Amino acid sequence: MQAFLDVFAKTIADDEHVALVLDGAGWHSGKSIRVPANMTLVPLPPYSPELNPVERVWLYLKERFLSMRLHNDYKAIVAAASKAWTRLCRQTGRLTSLTSYPWIMRITSQVEN
Repeated sequence: MQAFLDVFAKTIADDEHVALVLDGAGWHSGKSIRVPANMTLVPLPPYSPELNPVERVWLYLKERFLSMRLHNDYKAIVAAASKAWTRLCRQTGRLTSLTSYPWIMRITSQVEN
């Protein structure tokens, strides 16, 4: 996590500040993590999938392409996940429909105006 934050911080313009929203993964926090001055870490509350749009993407991939299947090894799992992602990306508008919570669309339109 520290390596990611350090590299990501270098991509942020001098006149910008980033709010990085984090889920509850254990590696997102820790006493040894040093948050760069040009970003703020914003942890999501526990059990709040409605605040994390990628949860709906994972659910869609699992329900349509990945669940109830056995894979021989790690390489087969990676291949299946890659194939599922490719199929999802070919479905025009699907990512938008999965991740466009009403509250996100309101924020997006306010930022654009």
